[in-house]
Amino acid sequence: MATLAAMVATTLAAALAQAVGVDFEMPDGGETIPLSGFAVVTGFFSVVGIVIAVALLRWSARPAERFVWTAVSLTAISLIPPLLSGANAATTTALLGLHLVPAAVMIPTLARALRNRTD
Repeated sequence: MATLAAMVATTLAAALAQAVGVDFEMPDGGETIPLSGFAVVTGFFSVVGIVIAVALLRWSARPAERFVWTAVSLTAISLIPPLLSGANAATTTALLGLHLVPAAVMIPTLARALRNRTD
């Protein structure tokens, strides 16, 4: 359910950004990121987060804490490509925010689930 919520939240946020004028155009080749692209990428990386959480539940003595540390670190790393993309300021800012939206949904949800499974 959290994956679906993250996908919907991210896609809605991207649609809102488009509605206020963000074009999501990448400079090399001039391709525009479609709204469906946000949903697909969010879904994929949300599932990656679930796999990491399951692995930590299996192999870590403190899975919730390790998951939060890992997920926050990976989220921080995910902010680098938008900064290096060469897109205009509005697109770059929107992309940075759109990396944080699914993280704000998935990280607390999975951390809570891990805590509930280990308590």
